[in-house]
Amino acid sequence: MRFLTAGESHGPQLTAIIEGLPAGLPLTAIDINEELKRRQKGYGRGRRMQIEKDTVQILGGVRHGLTLGSPVALSVENRDWSHWTKIMGHEPLEAGTSEEVKRQITRPRPGHADLNGALKYGHRDMRNVLERSSARETTIRVAAGAVAKKLLSMLGIELASHVLEIGGIKAQPAAYKSIQQLYEKTEASPVRCFDSTAEKAMMEKIDEAKENGDSIGGIVEVIVEGMPVGVGSYVHFDRKLDAKLAAAIISINAFKGVEFGIGFEAAKRPGSEVHDEILWDKEKGYQRRTNRLGGFEGGMTTGMPIVVRGVMKPIPTLYKPLQSVDIETKEPFAASIERSDSCAVPAAAVVAEHAVAWELASALVEQFASDRLDSLKESIEAHRKYASEF
Repeated sequence: MRFLTAGESHGPQLTAIIEGLPAGLPLTAIDINEELKRRQKGYGRGRRMQIEKDTVQILGGVRHGLTLGSPVALSVENRDWSHWTKIMGHEPLEAGTSEEVKRQITRPRPGHADLNGALKYGHRDMRNVLERSSARETTIRVAAGAVAKKLLSMLGIELASHVLEIGGIKAQPAAYKSIQQLYEKTEASPVRCFDSTAEKAMMEKIDEAKENGDSIGGIVEVIVEGMPVGVGSYVHFDRKLDAKLAAAIISINAFKGVEFGIGFEAAKRPGSEVHDEILWDKEKGYQRRTNRLGGFEGGMTTGMPIVVRGVMKPIPTLYKPLQSVDIETKEPFAASIERSDSCAVPAAAVVAEHAVAWELASALVEQFASDRLDSLKESIEAHRKYASEF
């Protein structure tokens, strides 16, 4: 299962084409739009979220609410496009005209892809870089992830995301009773945090950053329950499922670190306090006493909940701009401002959730019979039965 995205931040639309979905998966625009709406929420978001009200169009691969097995095409319109038609238009400029393209960018912003991308592709106008490197692209990635999430739900697999830390304010461990409870409580939180005391402190920290013209980052966590044991592989490095999840998290804009289970804490503990002891009983089969490794051993799922965290750096577009250098004049300047959020961690949790959903669904489709949804269900259920009786 794979997908490609296309589109620029201020272009007419964002597009995704998904290949490899099983036939017979129930899918409507409502399934995707709810997830797109979640991505736009969160305390600390900027003005772009007031302009765009993201909704998807399903343009291929679905008939009467069911996938056909052929590629699924999705698009999300950029409503701000009407103000950018001359700046981001597709047609070449008329020969002989002296009309200058407005809002050209020759001043790279620290922390963005501007300068590196310009050097790589030879762009003197770095708008050619920032339009695609923008986090706006995560909109269509969430749309694709929403399709994967729908597939996981049909296979009895649930997942949710929440915020653990913003600007140094740490939440207490979430004492949730079910994935559904975790989801409901964090969705009701402006910062998507389970800890109501930390929630207030996080909001105050975001307000403080905004007043100072600054930005703050944080840590998000994705938890998955119901994944069958043995998904992934130990035989090749590039088939290890935890490695694929790590790459997916790091590929999200502004994410700079990832860990599973107790993660970096494992470096401080002896082995007896890191590894998960194996238990067995007649009804449940193999179980683990703990889940310190976050649901993975040897690049494969253990059957325990998957726990993966990502570290998001502060957004680099600041209203207290950092110094840079104009690539034309080589003169120093204070970096320019495109629309900015003072904190996008709550929204990034949703993006991480969908990045994880995609990788898990893709791994299941790769490992089990998957041309049809019913055969995929049967194959996974047979595997679960086999593992419980092994």
